[in-house]
Amino acid sequence: MPTINLPNADRSISPYTLTGDPIPFVKFKAADFPRIAYSAAHVVADPLASNDPWLTPAIDWDTTLKFRHRMWDLGLGVAEAMDTAQRGMGLTWTEAQELIRRSQAEARTRDDALIAYGAGTDHLMPGPDVSIDDIMRAYDEQVEFVEAQGGRVILMASRALAAAAKSPDDYARVYGHVLSNVKQPVIMHWLGEMFDPALQGYWGNIDHDAAMDTCLDVIAAHSDKVDGIKISLLSAEKEINMRRRLPASVKMYTGDDFNYAELIAGDDQGYSHALLGIFDAIAPAASAGLAALGRGDTAAFFDILEPTVPLSRHIFAAPTRFYKTGVVFLAYLNGLQDHFQMIGGQQSTRSVQHLAELFRLADKARVLADPELATQRMKAVLAVNGVSA
Repeated sequence: MPTINLPNADRSISPYTLTGDPIPFVKFKAADFPRIAYSAAHVVADPLASNDPWLTPAIDWDTTLKFRHRMWDLGLGVAEAMDTAQRGMGLTWTEAQELIRRSQAEARTRDDALIAYGAGTDHLMPGPDVSIDDIMRAYDEQVEFVEAQGGRVILMASRALAAAAKSPDDYARVYGHVLSNVKQPVIMHWLGEMFDPALQGYWGNIDHDAAMDTCLDVIAAHSDKVDGIKISLLSAEKEINMRRRLPASVKMYTGDDFNYAELIAGDDQGYSHALLGIFDAIAPAASAGLAALGRGDTAAFFDILEPTVPLSRHIFAAPTRFYKTGVVFLAYLNGLQDHFQMIGGQQSTRSVQHLAELFRLADKARVLADPELATQRMKAVLAVNGVSA
């Protein structure tokens, strides 16, 4: 196995010899899995575009869409135009619409393409003049667009609502309006403030337990319009608590990138399905683990997925909203894109120290598909940062 010089926390440089035995790419069907599993997929920037990266997104559509087919080949669904795709951090509603159109067209070319699309209010800037009616109209616009493409809706959290709401009743009003009008059941998404600080106090309360009560009331009142809910609070205890209180017809989709293995496996009172950003980065492992669970081999499920948890916790470490950088970096290391550039220049959000530790953990998690290629690309990144590898 190759050896590379990597920086350490004390600023020293020491050799690291890769040890991981890569998990192979094996095709599966979603029917092979006992859980529904969506990967929130990233978008690939176009590094050769003549643009201002911080101001004008440029997307490599061919590579972005090829990546969606990779998820489908592994039996995973695609959660499209979500925060992993830098929605609200470089990807505007204008680009999101094009992404949704193109992805839906690709999905139609297959009979096994599980896909759903984020709809929110990100084209409406929060501000003191924004009313609850404005927010409902903004939600309507995006939901109607997704449905007009023939897509299924993931109802994203709203920064504008978090800023404008005066009480839990405002959330009940907005969500009641949107859910009453959707054509088919949606997946709701409760994104915690660790992912987006602008969403602190969502559901009208800073206390997550009190906020959960409001969210559950909304779901109970419209359970026929809710397929499930994804919560991203990075707390297994809170997710399990909510999971046990959901109506029987409503699924829990884990968004916990810290504790997903145990939450997917479940307990004697239930389990979580998955809608995870980390599945973008560890897709072959996620697929192999779910297939093992489908065979009834829980030990193999944990053997495959538990080593990925330290990697995921590192990628999603605070400031958690910068996790997309680690996801894209792994795609680069694994040869899934030819560069380490991101829309909005977001590749700069993590340090060389962070990327070096990510490399070590990815090796130990067996998710570096080609160790020689990964080492070559890691050396290139280190070189431009003044580290001789």
